[in-house]
Amino acid sequence: MSPHEGLVHPKEYDVKDSNVELIGSDLDHRVKYNSAASEPAWNNGKIGQEAGLYIWRIENFEVIPWPRERFGQFYDGDSFIVLHSYKVGDDKLGHDIFFWLGNKTTQDEAGTAAYKTVELDEFLHGAATQHREVQQSPSDEFLALFRHISIRSGGVRSGFTHVEPEAKEDILTLLRIFKHPGAGRIDSLIVHEVEPTWQSLDENDVFVLDKGDKIWVWQGKKCSPMEKAKAAQVVNDMTLAKHVDVEVLSQLESRSKLIVDLLGGKDQAPSTLEAPRPGGFGKRSSETSADSPPRKLFRLSDASGDLSFDLVKDGQRVNRSDFDGKDVFLYDTGTTLWVWQGSEASASEKAMWLKVAQFYVRKIQESVQSSEAYLKPISKVSQGHESPAFLKALEV
Repeated sequence: MSPHEGLVHPKEYDVKDSNVELIGSDLDHRVKYNSAASEPAWNNGKIGQEAGLYIWRIENFEVIPWPRERFGQFYDGDSFIVLHSYKVGDDKLGHDIFFWLGNKTTQDEAGTAAYKTVELDEFLHGAATQHREVQQSPSDEFLALFRHISIRSGGVRSGFTHVEPEAKEDILTLLRIFKHPGAGRIDSLIVHEVEPTWQSLDENDVFVLDKGDKIWVWQGKKCSPMEKAKAAQVVNDMTLAKHVDVEVLSQLESRSKLIVDLLGGKDQAPSTLEAPRPGGFGKRSSETSADSPPRKLFRLSDASGDLSFDLVKDGQRVNRSDFDGKDVFLYDTGTTLWVWQGSEASASEKAMWLKVAQFYVRKIQESVQSSEAYLKPISKVSQGHESPAFLKALEV
């Protein structure tokens, strides 16, 4: 049977659903039809051999290299795989693999990204840390890989187009440019497409409005020089493909009300404009947040003959000595769910960790106090290959 047979009706992916529930299903077997050893994306002579950043987009179940000049550009209708390989000592590499899921990616794309991430880890001999990244709630580790990140509407299915060329006059695209507060580096800037309405404006940021026949730059009265400079770069890139007028307006200028009018706020007279930033970009991620739930440690084991999932610690400090190499552990820091896989864990324990992690997050989601639990980053590390971020989470 062809690995793609039966998968011809894309379904939009709901991140609240498990991206790993289908492990062991037909989709799992189809995606793994081509082994890691024969996957062209992994066999370019650099993967596992050289430090660096590598990115692929999922296109029709295939892992397609993303052009280096577009690193940091993502689309909400796509799924991506990002590999960061870094030197550990003189002759060893450490690896972080992120599968990034856009808000409007399909079930098939998300599933393929997840399974291909597992395959890439196998290609790297199980030495990589695997991360699930969702558009709404990026981790600091992911954001730190890029100086600038751009998230636009569209994707491989739409060909990156918003409208047909003949409908140029109907274009209305609004981009919000801001510095993310929790990215771990002072120059990390985000370009995020938002709803083209005056209610999306915020006086702390810069906005680029593409009306098709003209581009406007609206500078909030509290925006930073970095955000202004990034907006200028964005506009320059946009005008390379088309020749249109560009006008820059500061919110402090009376004429800036024109932008509010163009975005449907003609009858509005807001004294302040304070739109929340999209997704989780307005929240600072911190392992020590006072608002975080108590830390918890769980053990996944089949030593008794049946697979069990037991609470080991609740609220107490978690140490490296709490982990037993014969089992799999789930460590919930409150902001991140870490899965630690012991080197002597059984095949069934290793096979079940993804399902158990997603089931755990889903259970938290059911509580009123944790309505955004489904956005919690999920990362897996293997004994002997613990990432710096995991070790840091133990130190706090």
